[in-house]
Amino acid sequence: MEASQALSRIGLAGLAVMGQNLALNIADKGFPISVYNRTASKVDETVHRAHQEGQLPLNGQYSPRDFVLSIQRPRSIIILVKAGSPVDQTIAALSSHMDPGDAIIDGGNEWYENTERRISEVSQQGLLYLGMGVSGGEEGARHGPSLMPGGSYEAYTNIQDILQKVAAQVPNDGPCVTYIGEGGSGNFVKMVHNGIEYGDMQLISEAYDVLKNVGGLNNEELSEIFTEWNRGELESFLVEITADIFRVKDDLVDGYLVDTILDKTGMKGTGKWTVQQAAELSVAAPTIAASLDCRYLSGLKDERENAAEVLREAGLKEPEGVKLSGADKKRLIDDVRQALYASKICSYAQGMNLLRAKSVEKGWGLDLGELARIWKGGCIIRAVFLDRIKKAYKRNPNLASLVVDTEFAREMVQRQAAWRRVVGLAISAGISTPGMCASLAYFDTYRRARLPANLVQAQRDLFGAHTYERIDRPGSFHTEWTKLARKSNAGVGALN
Repeated sequence: MEASQALSRIGLAGLAVMGQNLALNIADKGFPISVYNRTASKVDETVHRAHQEGQLPLNGQYSPRDFVLSIQRPRSIIILVKAGSPVDQTIAALSSHMDPGDAIIDGGNEWYENTERRISEVSQQGLLYLGMGVSGGEEGARHGPSLMPGGSYEAYTNIQDILQKVAAQVPNDGPCVTYIGEGGSGNFVKMVHNGIEYGDMQLISEAYDVLKNVGGLNNEELSEIFTEWNRGELESFLVEITADIFRVKDDLVDGYLVDTILDKTGMKGTGKWTVQQAAELSVAAPTIAASLDCRYLSGLKDERENAAEVLREAGLKEPEGVKLSGADKKRLIDDVRQALYASKICSYAQGMNLLRAKSVEKGWGLDLGELARIWKGGCIIRAVFLDRIKKAYKRNPNLASLVVDTEFAREMVQRQAAWRRVVGLAISAGISTPGMCASLAYFDTYRRARLPANLVQAQRDLFGAHTYERIDRPGSFHTEWTKLARKSNAGVGALN
C-alpha cells in the first residue's frame, strides 16, 4: 500500500527548458511527477529547481525502467524531445517497460502524420497515444500554456484533470485545453496555430516598418503606440511584447537593442508545413505564405545588400521621405492600426479555413470556436480578438469565412479605406508590405462576385482543351479558339 502511494501520478521525459518548466508546472499544481532525461545532469537540475521553487512533488529517475515503474497505472508519460527520430528512440526506450493501457503523450511540434504512424505502432503493444500541441514558450510551459491534445480519447481522459489545472486559465472561459480530435489533429492544429503566428508577426513588423520609415517615428514613440494599441482591439501577447522590445536599450553600444539585431528571421518548419498543407488542400493562405516568403528573403542578407548597391548604380533612387505634419502623423498611426486589424482578420480566416478543410478530409470534427477559446490564453497568438472569433463560430458553426461574419464584415468595410491608404503609401515609399498586401488582395478577391478567371479558363481550353463552363447554361464546353480566331482575322482582312 505504501509503495503504491509513493508512485507518481504522471511522468515526463525530456528535460530541456520546455520539459523542465512543464514538469515543474504539473508538480506545482499538486500532481506528483517523475522525470527522466538521458543526460543525468538535466535530471539533477530539474530536481534542484523543484526543491528551490517550493519543495514540489517531483522525483528524478535515471533509467528508463526505473522511470516507468515509478508511475502509477495506467501510466501517462509526456515526452518533450526534438521532433522526428528522437521521439521514436524515446518511445522505444520507454515502451519496452510499459503495460497495455499505458499512454504516451508527445508534446513536441511534430508532423501530424508521424503521430498517426506512432498511434498505429504503439497500439500493437496495447499502448495509447496522444500528440499534444503545446504553445506559450518557456514562460507558458511553467505558468500555464495552451494545450492541444489529439489522438486517444481514453488517454486524454486519464490526464484531463491534470491538463485542465496545468493549462492557462482565462476568466469566464475556463482552462485553455480541450480534446481536439482523433489521429494527428492536435499536432495539425498546433501547426496551423504557428502558421497564424507567422502571419501575425509579419503584419506587426510591417506596421513597424511603415511607422518608422514613412512616419519617421522613433523607438520611444513606437513603444507608446503599441502600448496604446494593446489597450484596444489589438490587445494581444505579440503587440504587448512588441511595445516592450522598443523600450530595451543596448548595453553594448549606445541606442536601442532592436536596431542592432541582424535582419534575418529564423524558423523551425511549422510555417512551411502550413503553407504546404494549404496548397495540398486548395485553401488560399496568401498572408501566411507571404510571411514565409519574407523569412526566406530575410535570409538572403548578402544578396539584398548587393541588390541595393547594383540597383542604386543602375539609377534607382529611393523614394523621397514623406514629410508628415503632426495631424498627418496622427492619421497615419490610426490608419496603420486599422490596416493591421483588418489584415489580421484575413490571416486568421485563412488559418481557420485550412483547419476546417483538413477536418473535413480526415473526419476530425474540429470545433473552430472551441479552438479560438483555447488560444485566448497561454499561447503566443493569444488575443482579445479571439473571443470575437469564438462568438462568430458560435453564431454560425458553418461560417464559410470570418470575412462574411456580420460583425467582422462590418469592421472590414469600416477599415478598408485606411487599409488601402497604408498599402498605397507604403508602395509609393518603396516599402514592402507583403502581408498587408496579401491580406488586402485576399479580401478584394474573395468579395468580388466576378473575377478575370474566365480569361484564364479560356486560355487553358485553347492550349490544353481543358473545357470550360458557361454562366448561362449547364455543361462543359470546348472551343477551337485558334481556328475561330484565324477565321475571324480572315474575315476582317476580306472586309478591308
